[in-house]
Amino acid sequence: MMASPPPNPVPIAYQGGAGAVPDWLNKGDNAWQMISATLVGLQSVPGLVILYGSIVKKKWAVNSAFMALYAFAAVVLCWVCWAYKMSFGEKLLPFWGRAGPALGQKFLINRAALPSSTHKFSNHTVETAEVEPLYPMATMVWFQCVFAAITLILLAGSVLGRMNFKAWMMFVPLWLTFSYTVGAFSLWGGGFLFQWGVMDYSGGYVIHLSSGIAGFTTAYWVGPRVKKDRERFPPNNVLLVLAGAGLLWMGWAGFNGGDPYAANTDSSMAVLNTNICAATSLLVWTVLDVIFFDKPSVIGAVQGMITGLVCITPAAGLVQGWAAIVMGIMSGSVPWFTMMIVDKRWKMLSAVDDTLGVVHTHAVAGFLGGILTGLFAEPQLCALFLPVTNSRGGVYGGGMQILKQIVGGLFVIGWNLVVTSIICIVLRFIVPLRMPEEQLLIGDDAVHGEEAYALWGDGEKYDATKHELYSDDTSHPHNHPSSGATQAV
Repeated sequence: MMASPPPNPVPIAYQGGAGAVPDWLNKGDNAWQMISATLVGLQSVPGLVILYGSIVKKKWAVNSAFMALYAFAAVVLCWVCWAYKMSFGEKLLPFWGRAGPALGQKFLINRAALPSSTHKFSNHTVETAEVEPLYPMATMVWFQCVFAAITLILLAGSVLGRMNFKAWMMFVPLWLTFSYTVGAFSLWGGGFLFQWGVMDYSGGYVIHLSSGIAGFTTAYWVGPRVKKDRERFPPNNVLLVLAGAGLLWMGWAGFNGGDPYAANTDSSMAVLNTNICAATSLLVWTVLDVIFFDKPSVIGAVQGMITGLVCITPAAGLVQGWAAIVMGIMSGSVPWFTMMIVDKRWKMLSAVDDTLGVVHTHAVAGFLGGILTGLFAEPQLCALFLPVTNSRGGVYGGGMQILKQIVGGLFVIGWNLVVTSIICIVLRFIVPLRMPEEQLLIGDDAVHGEEAYALWGDGEKYDATKHELYSDDTSHPHNHPSSGATQAV
């Protein structure tokens, strides 16, 4: 009798071709995709948590940061329970995937695939096979999850300083389910805009245009901040604003660099273009501030950085470096003009209290970037990424692409205007969208029983006749009891 071969001394986690290392797994791609997902996650937590908590008036620091933190956590749970498959699963409608959980190991450890992404010619023969990256589905689910989460957090920037937190708790899963999943499936998951060839490399439409329009719409339905806050809303810590903005900028390497679903040459191109456009946009915005206001503004520079990052997002791996510079010039000037000039002169815009101007920094910049993508998309770079063969921008003879980009953007705008309005109207019957006046006057201490700093005023020196025993610049009656973790001493 022949002796049986000795057992393999290598643990199954390290054996090639089986177990934890199947033949289809590319460890480099898997590592980069998980790192990219982590970078995007860090943009939200702690990036936007810090940025929101420091760019608002001190009395809203805790509430603003907590809105971002809550949204991130809520999206994660909703995403794996039903929303991932609505965005990237089997087709239910031309703009929507079939809902279902992404929790079982049989699904998560198999090779990633987007089942609705097969692209066919008009005669129904296959033009481009379905997307099948060389890593497990668990990596894909998490990567796409952090994109969904940051979209809700960006939207929150429009309603900081007055939205009822209980309403926000219900708004997040509803908007994710009925708005975000539609844009994601339509443009990325194999929906009708994906099949038509609308270009959105990394979320100029899916994330930024949708969050800007939905944020502005939500701000309309929630109503404005109290008059005192609208007139004076200084950042409570400009240095921390820069820290949050820095995390946002550096995290964009994962945001745009991870969307080829591989660590390849197109990924490198996307990361370089992202930084070129962001830097150019920041400089242009700063120069415009100096020319027209005679002072370089740190907050303005951050806004310019963000508009540059947003504008390049739909084009990151599809355009050449010179086009990234042109897009940076445009993203540093067009949103600046809409925010600084148009917003103050157009009553419809100024009447809606968009706290951080998300409609300008994300909706305007995102739509601008999408249109410029249709103009500058380079054929060779398009071939490295897009399912539609022979794709090209207007500069290279693809004039039809500009029209596609406009139509795709208008669909995202229209869907978000309608669906966000419906969600807000329904929620109004359940809970007030806006905080009660007492909470609006006091801020964090009234809403959460906590305050961010044991400091006096919003950039003011302590005045006993004005501040009494409280660390903000709001008026408190003498009999108002202290609460929570901020006991008056």
